Amino acid sequence: MGIFGALTTSVAGLRANSYALENISGNIANSQTTGFKRIDTSFLDLIPPSGNDTQLAGSVTAKSRSTNTLQGSVQAAAVSTYMAINGDGFFTVQKPGSFSDNNPIFAGVNNYTRRGDFALDKNGYLVNGAGYYLQGVPIDRTTGNPSGGTPEILKFQNDFLPSQQTTKISYRANLASYPLTVKHDKSVPGSELLRPADFGTNPQIVGTQPPPFGDNTKTGLQTNNKNGVAMTGGTLMSGASNTDSLIVNFAVGDTIVVNGTTLTVTASGGTNDATHIPVDSSLTALLGKIDALSGNTGTPSTVTGGAVVLHTGTTNDLSITSTSSGFAALGLTSPVTVKRTGGGTVGTGTVVGNDVKTFLDESISGGATTAYDGNGAPVNVQFRWAKMDSASLGTGHSDVWNLFYQTNPNATGSQVAWTNVGTNFTFNSSGEMNPVIGQITLTNLTVGGVSLGNVAMSFGTGGLTQFADSNGNAQVNQLEQDGYAAGQLVSVSVSNEGRVVGAYSNGRNIALAEVSVATFNGANFLKRIDGGAFEITNESGPALYGKGGSISGASLEASNTDIADEFTKLIVTQQAYSANTKVITTANTMVQDLLNVMR
Repeated sequence: MGIFGALTTSVAGLRANSYALENISGNIANSQTTGFKRIDTSFLDLIPPSGNDTQLAGSVTAKSRSTNTLQGSVQAAAVSTYMAINGDGFFTVQKPGSFSDNNPIFAGVNNYTRRGDFALDKNGYLVNGAGYYLQGVPIDRTTGNPSGGTPEILKFQNDFLPSQQTTKISYRANLASYPLTVKHDKSVPGSELLRPADFGTNPQIVGTQPPPFGDNTKTGLQTNNKNGVAMTGGTLMSGASNTDSLIVNFAVGDTIVVNGTTLTVTASGGTNDATHIPVDSSLTALLGKIDALSGNTGTPSTVTGGAVVLHTGTTNDLSITSTSSGFAALGLTSPVTVKRTGGGTVGTGTVVGNDVKTFLDESISGGATTAYDGNGAPVNVQFRWAKMDSASLGTGHSDVWNLFYQTNPNATGSQVAWTNVGTNFTFNSSGEMNPVIGQITLTNLTVGGVSLGNVAMSFGTGGLTQFADSNGNAQVNQLEQDGYAAGQLVSVSVSNEGRVVGAYSNGRNIALAEVSVATFNGANFLKRIDGGAFEITNESGPALYGKGGSISGASLEASNTDIADEFTKLIVTQQAYSANTKVITTANTMVQDLLNVMR
């Protein structure tokens, strides 16, 4: 080798460092290029054959060292179709070989890139800033699953999304254990319940036998007498101060109307018959007159614990009105209305037009949703809940609810306005359904003459509960249905699940395609081409799908070039290059000295 070997080795060193400088310059130039993967330089020594005692340091050559597997930082982007891969993998893309009538003609050769700045072009393709067209797998709108596994070029047209008829309603709610209906009165047990006897047509489930009429009660406020102690049955209707008489006296001529018949207060020792009572009578006597006029022949009305307890009996409902101050002293507020329990006709499962007001007064809203028929026409489906029985009534009773949906909002007379879904929802003392009803079928659901067919209504295992609620209503936590009207594609975006999602004018967001992410066993052996793309080589192996990293929507991957690191390598490369020139200068001087010897 000798001096001339040193010269050629130094030239090789210059070439190698020039190559490194070129890579450094390219890395720095692409430090802001989306998805760019820098090229590092690897120096290899070239050793000529020689004996063990004459080994040489050898010459040098430079090769590229790819960093395709080193990820750049992922940053948020304002464009919804931009995307970045977190982890291994590449987007599968193609670049058109030509165009015909402004439409791309593809050669069918796949390329791969990390550059994710894709945007929708005028033809409906997702194209990145380097002109590569994204590939993926279309999604079956019916199942929501990818249809196939082979990537194809994605194209999204502004076509209409066909309407879908409602087939399922998902419903979750808490029903107040004590519903505050219009007719509720906490002093009257069961007043919060739907009462079949109030309806011309019993809305209970078809065939349900109504319970027989039963006695009901109303308890007034606890009241003291003029002695300041709780009144009793012996307390008089009027009397002097410091006596066992009402705090405010009844007066002669005062009236109490019971179920339409007037009971008149007479003077002390005066007329005492079915419609008259002396002013100095006891409360027990007064309540006896009221029971007689109402037809109560069962449990008599009494004064218990300083409060009047009225009983209806089983013959009639109870209605009392009075303008007397003495009546108010009983702890009762006129008018007093107490209805018997039970009664009514056999259940028909419907609420007719004549009974709508009564139904609304004895039920609570269950929410509403817009469903769709086969043509995509909207249908407003309203629900209401009515409590049919209450465990608070004692042995033999439990908390039972019925659900209704509105059939005809304009029903009159005997036309059906609301329909019972035909299921008793029973709750235990813990507020949970027992038995659990996970799903029912609304058979031939029809609203306003529009038929939706059979619709499944799903509650899940714990979707319906009955807990206390001071608002006394149904707290609807979920009320969704699976139908929708037809709509036109408005925009597309990329989700964090790696799916292209279309937003339609009908408000629906439908997954249209799944972006394909390819991985390689030898990713660093891919061949680089223009635009941050790569081609397959024998050393890289074929593209593999299903094991790539996750996709982040509205994000971009930055270049993995570190400017500070490149500047450091630049200084080192410059110094190495200069050192090689010094070797050449030194070798040249030695050659000159050798030539001078020969002169």
